Amino acid sequence: MEFTYQAKDQAGQFFEGAIEAPSENIAVDLLHGKGYVVLSLKSTKKGIFSADLNRIFDRPNVKDIVAFTRQLSTLIEADMPLAEGLRTLAKQIEKAAFSKIIGNVADEVEGGSSLSAALAQYPKLFSPFYIKLVRSGEASGKLQDSLAYLADYLERTQAINSKIRGALTYPGFVIFAMIVVSLIMVVYVLPQLLSIFKEAGVSQLPITTRILIAVTNFINAHLTLIIVFIIGSIFFFWRYLSTEKGKIWFDGIKLAVPLFGKIFRNLYLARIAESLATLVKADISILDAIKITSDLVGNRNFQSILLDAEENVRGGGSISEVFGKYKEIPALMTSMVAIGEKTGKVEYMLGHVSKFFRTESENDIQNISQLIEPVLVFVLGIGVAILVSSILLPIYSLVGAV
Repeated sequence: MEFTYQAKDQAGQFFEGAIEAPSENIAVDLLHGKGYVVLSLKSTKKGIFSADLNRIFDRPNVKDIVAFTRQLSTLIEADMPLAEGLRTLAKQIEKAAFSKIIGNVADEVEGGSSLSAALAQYPKLFSPFYIKLVRSGEASGKLQDSLAYLADYLERTQAINSKIRGALTYPGFVIFAMIVVSLIMVVYVLPQLLSIFKEAGVSQLPITTRILIAVTNFINAHLTLIIVFIIGSIFFFWRYLSTEKGKIWFDGIKLAVPLFGKIFRNLYLARIAESLATLVKADISILDAIKITSDLVGNRNFQSILLDAEENVRGGGSISEVFGKYKEIPALMTSMVAIGEKTGKVEYMLGHVSKFFRTESENDIQNISQLIEPVLVFVLGIGVAILVSSILLPIYSLVGAV
């Protein structure tokens, strides 16, 4: 719920604004925690048509987080007070929803809260990894360095995700267009063309033509049922993927898909190595580092491996012992981690592992992008050849008979 308030601080200065809280009592407690004396507090009731549309259509994305993080790092490096820097950024952010969030963060910081605690109130925007690094920077006095690294980390992640989307966008569009065109042909064009052979009494048709006629007749006879079946299948598949069992199954499928499975695996391994290396370097305890990384990795298979490693380390074991038991973790990574544990340079070895697997995934993405186009052209060529031969060959036979 959102409440508007009027308050005074200990110096008697008047303030008014808005605050979000689950209840009125909690809102009052939050304002008291800032040192304010609450003069009035009113609930902002919103109807279904008066909702904050900025939160729906103007949500901040990764690019916005990267820009905010890098700009805040620059302002801190320039010795600007943190609260003032946050207010400056809030004013220049174009997206109203994000600007409001940063303004609230500035209020919290000005009221005596730490930056990490203020950002932690928005877990959908700032991950535990982000919060932990900010908190580490605050504790070590190197907040600017932590923010600069976070911006670089998020940019690298965004760049890789963009490459994957770019590699999948072209074939996805071509396949979608092919399905739409095929459906239009089967429903509107082919029935009229194929009816010519039936009216002419042609009995000796090529096998491809007979298959095309059977498919066309079946689809047109059961079109409604087919559409209902497809929509229902998509709905139930989506519901299944929203369950824990479905998520585990889908995460396993991503690692087993030919060509793309290797890319996903390398990306997950690079993410594990880089996250662990960064958190350990920031003096986060190894148990916390493993737990945070398990939440960040984005794959249930690797998450279970990391949780197993956490339990093993908690019991006095090592990470490499657990990694060596799973086929998802290559021997190279297990060996590098084992050497790092023996020499006390885990973060150093993990940094090299991260670079290796990130480079491997980027190279594979580039290779697949170059391979997809000729493969699609070849597949489309075969499809067009079958379609043309199924229609033209009987027509030539019919004309020859005349």
